[in-house]
Amino acid sequence: MSLPALSLPVSPEAFRDLFPLFSNASPETLDTLYKGATFNECPAGRTVLMEDSWGNAVYLIVSGWAKVRVQSGSGYVTLVILGKGEYFGEMAVLNESPRSTDVAALSRVELVSIPAQLFLKSLFQDPQLHHRLLQSMVERLKQTQKRFQLRHKAPGIKMVYTLLGLAEAYGEQKGEAVEIFNIPDADLAAIADVKPDEVAKIIEKLTARNWLTIDSDKDVIRLLDIKSLTHLSKLG
Repeated sequence: MSLPALSLPVSPEAFRDLFPLFSNASPETLDTLYKGATFNECPAGRTVLMEDSWGNAVYLIVSGWAKVRVQSGSGYVTLVILGKGEYFGEMAVLNESPRSTDVAALSRVELVSIPAQLFLKSLFQDPQLHHRLLQSMVERLKQTQKRFQLRHKAPGIKMVYTLLGLAEAYGEQKGEAVEIFNIPDADLAAIADVKPDEVAKIIEKLTARNWLTIDSDKDVIRLLDIKSLTHLSKLG
């Protein structure tokens, strides 16, 4: 799906700070990627990438929240939530094959897209970028393994673990609290592996304990007591 191209709002040096994937890339690599990159905006609810489309670019999130989903029957199942600094679309580029998932914007999303051939060329020329990509893919695999290990835990524990993971990866510190996007119940249920009707009940209980709150005006979930939530996530 085509997105409108806009001028990049950041400098080549900012790529290193914005995107962990580029944290060890050489200055030459950063400059090359920057010159070939395109900046896009995507409104909430719009599909960024379509399943079965060919991988012609790798995308990195400058701001906002998105979900990776796969078609199941007449609907979709959310696999993972992505936030600021994250990347997606690399698998289809590396495999030179059609994409196996959709990516849809949960909020307004700002993206940097890098053409597939430029990304592949940079990987071959910069060992540090190549190594960092491998490290990142291993980290994602470990997260998937952890979710699998939690499958027999109580719904509340799985939910809290999921919220803490999102806060650690993409949350914004606000005093002693951490804010994340107010993810829809269906998506939160899918990635936490709980029943959709359990989400509201769990959130209500955590709110009653003053461990979190939902700010509907700002569309955020505010984690108020990270220590207690962390303790709960380790029980069972």
